[in-house]
Amino acid sequence: MVAELCRRDGCTQVRTVGGTGDNGADVLGRLPDGRTMVIQCKRYAPHRTIASREVRDLLGAKVHFAADVAIFVATTRFSRQAEAFAVGHQILTLHRDFFGLWNNGTPLLSLAGVNGRGQGGASHRSRWKQTYSK
Repeated sequence: MVAELCRRDGCTQVRTVGGTGDNGADVLGRLPDGRTMVIQCKRYAPHRTIASREVRDLLGAKVHFAADVAIFVATTRFSRQAEAFAVGHQILTLHRDFFGLWNNGTPLLSLAGVNGRGQGGASHRSRWKQTYSK
């Protein structure tokens, strides 16, 4: 699905590489402006959180694949530490809300401008937990 969204937004040479031995990448390709990208995808239950070690692994994949841009797509939220690490290392994090926007037609590159924001305030997180808790 993520590879198809990349193609929809004009990315080229898009290929899926996930699975055992994927070196931390699920999708590789080129952005419309020609930069290379590596994407890590995590489909977690809504009550789970992406930990900073998972984002660090993506930074390693960026180095391994000599990619210009690293993107982490998740169906859940990022921990504060994970999001801070990502922003500090220029990794684009697409949490559940931004992934939904992307899936509904917002171009990928336009989401880079809001990186590190949008996981909602305390009341938003509280409603989310009430709705999706175990």
